[in-house]
Amino acid sequence: MGVTEELLAAQAEGLAAIEQAADLAALAAVRVAYLGKKGTLTAVLRGLGGLSAEERPAVGKVANEVRAALEAALAKRHEALSSAALEARLASEAVDVTLPGRAHPIGSRHLISRITAQVVEIFLGLGYRVAEGPEVELDYYNFTALNTPPDHPARSLADTFYVRDLSGDEAAVSGESDVLLRTQTSPVQVRTMEREKPPIYVLSPGRVYRRDIADPSHLPQFTQIEGLVVDEGITFADLKGTLDHFVHRMFGPDRKTRFRPHFFPFTEPSAEVDVSCGICDGAGCRFCKNSGWLEILGCGMVDPNVFGHVGIDSERYTGFAFGMGVERIAALKYNVPDLRMLVEGDMRFLRQF
Repeated sequence: MGVTEELLAAQAEGLAAIEQAADLAALAAVRVAYLGKKGTLTAVLRGLGGLSAEERPAVGKVANEVRAALEAALAKRHEALSSAALEARLASEAVDVTLPGRAHPIGSRHLISRITAQVVEIFLGLGYRVAEGPEVELDYYNFTALNTPPDHPARSLADTFYVRDLSGDEAAVSGESDVLLRTQTSPVQVRTMEREKPPIYVLSPGRVYRRDIADPSHLPQFTQIEGLVVDEGITFADLKGTLDHFVHRMFGPDRKTRFRPHFFPFTEPSAEVDVSCGICDGAGCRFCKNSGWLEILGCGMVDPNVFGHVGIDSERYTGFAFGMGVERIAALKYNVPDLRMLVEGDMRFLRQF
């Protein structure tokens, strides 16, 4: 077989192989097999050196025509396979817009935040405003200015988180510190009375910290909301009417309140407030320990000694204060048996609200 016949045979085989290539990878393999450095056409062309000078022009022309035919066929087949691959990809990645979309769960505010907002809204409607203060507080504002004596149990290391003092002063060397994590939001009230003159109607929500072991009814960190009123002619009747209004707005108009005498260093007289059990309607059940009542907050008339620390004339002005734990309000409102459930982040529990 002559060189010309070999070239034409290679062309026929190459065109058949190109037509049979099923994908771009197979087509690339055909290109290498026929036009590559070690390909069939290249091997035939190496034999041109053995031809005579008269034969070379004619055979060279045929060789160029074979190469051109193969390259044209490769380009045409490449375009066809590329289009097919693109269509297959589009079909596999197509989105059927007529199908319903995947529903994602809608988030909501945490129950503690929602109860805080509800309490604040109730008192904003009564003309109060929100006041804030630091969570890392001085002993003076947390205890001394609130008429808490130095030997009061609340001031001990067993009840309060004191912050390590690195200032280098004598108190720090002795191991004592007057910086602490506030145990109540009452210091905000003191700071407000220092800055402002009566009349004062403020609400102070925020996180507080106590050395309590977490159990169904206690948390070492919780959210407290305290209220303060200072004005002329304020009486205990104003306090009672305010808290009755709050209970009815928060728990419903059928809930009753009960005031029990109590002691707080910064109020005199003082009281603890109970709300009738919403489960048994005051008849007595396991939730209320068969008493028909649930403790909700503490309150009282501001002690004149507290006014003395902030320069308010106790002969002219009187006032009342109250404080409640948001987690406890949430537990009473939604019958949550364990306060720890509010802070564990269990989505099964949180989705119920």
